[in-house]
Amino acid sequence: MPELSPRRRVLVLAICCMSLLIVSLDTTALNVSLPAMQRDLGASTSGLQWTIDAYTLVLASLLMLAGSTADRIGRKRVFMAGLVLFTIGSALCSLAPNLDSLIAFRMVQAVGGSMLNPVAMSIITNTFTDPRERARAIGVWGAVVGISMAAGPLAGGLLVDGVGWRAIFWVNLPVGLAALLLTLRFVPESRAPKPRRIDPVGQLLVIALFGSLTYAIIEAPSAGPVSVLPFAALALAALLGLLRYEPRRAEPLIDLRFFRSAPFSGATVTAIGAFAGLGGFLFLSTLYLQNVRGLDALHAGLWMLPMATPMFLCAPLSGRLVGSRGPRLSLLVAGVAMTAGCALFALFQAETSDATMVLGYVLFGIGFGFVNAPITNTAVSGMPRAQAGVAAAVASTSRQLGLTLGVAVVGAVLAAGVGTSSYEETFVSAAVPGWWILTGCGLLVLVVGTLTSGPWARRTAARTAERLDAGEVRQALGVHG
Repeated sequence: MPELSPRRRVLVLAICCMSLLIVSLDTTALNVSLPAMQRDLGASTSGLQWTIDAYTLVLASLLMLAGSTADRIGRKRVFMAGLVLFTIGSALCSLAPNLDSLIAFRMVQAVGGSMLNPVAMSIITNTFTDPRERARAIGVWGAVVGISMAAGPLAGGLLVDGVGWRAIFWVNLPVGLAALLLTLRFVPESRAPKPRRIDPVGQLLVIALFGSLTYAIIEAPSAGPVSVLPFAALALAALLGLLRYEPRRAEPLIDLRFFRSAPFSGATVTAIGAFAGLGGFLFLSTLYLQNVRGLDALHAGLWMLPMATPMFLCAPLSGRLVGSRGPRLSLLVAGVAMTAGCALFALFQAETSDATMVLGYVLFGIGFGFVNAPITNTAVSGMPRAQAGVAAAVASTSRQLGLTLGVAVVGAVLAAGVGTSSYEETFVSAAVPGWWILTGCGLLVLVVGTLTSGPWARRTAARTAERLDAGEVRQALGVHG
């Protein structure tokens, strides 16, 4: 890809951030609309989980395929196809006549969404080649998540109260169309010098692993552990199959050599923990504010501001810190703040007091605001640029897998605790185990971030990059081993 002028690079960044904005807005606004959907469509707790997890599950399953396909046939081409599919899926969601249709259309959305964020990150990585510029660009990228966190619940609340939950999906239509036209005009095409082949067996194993694991977790409270045991066994078999099959391929879907880099492995685990925390936090908060406190969607959205505002403010600060001092400080702040925020709910039932609830929201918002930039920067930094799409896709997959597991696990724990009682009677006590799980997610960020951001970890990253580069050269020459 030719070197672009500074102004053109900023424009490319802005276009890529538009795709992130509609995907993130869709997720945050949808959380606020869950109680309205529950009433309108007669959905159970597991039904609400599936409206979120059907999307994140498909997204997580296809992200690596989208990243490698973009590296092969062109990042701009795949990005535009994603915008078209996501916009069509959004239109279909707004017309869904029942819960099953909504879940199916959410999956259409997700197929398009899988072509957006990892491909956009790959475009950014190849546009901003200077490490400091790239870290700042990723900080802006993280700030967009903060903007969506701030705007999503408010916009969702306004739309749900003023028009209805279907209007949430209408917002994606003009933004998606504008992003499509701007991409066509301003984003240059780019490809990997040595594109990777499709790995259909690896792709099927990933789908089997994520799908069966999520189904087993969500359906266990209602169907019983024995009924979901075959799906848990299928998930285990798929995982073992991936670990055995992928290293034998010359060009695997998941290049397990990446995980020899401690920072890359740490970024993957941290992403799963952090986004599991976010998914569970939003799920519990939304249901509590509307179903227990009886707030309408708009006021529930306003209650999210103490969490959303620090996310927005801390994301660019984290990006600058990562660019100037590396990822460790940002990861330490993120882990401590997320752990403290969730522990307030687990230990003291913070939602029963306005002051402690606001404090818990602020702490979690600070923590999550700091976590995104080091995850993204660590995942793509140190990897060969030819592998940028795949590395970024693994990081994005980790995020979506985290969201999926967070909603699935916390929702299942909540459903088991509430049982046949009403939310008003038992929600606070039933949610305590879920808050402990989220506290554990914060601790995971803290511990793994500390262990994988020091000098030893950086040396493993350098060795891994050398091996990957040497492997690419050998493959190009037709030499094996």
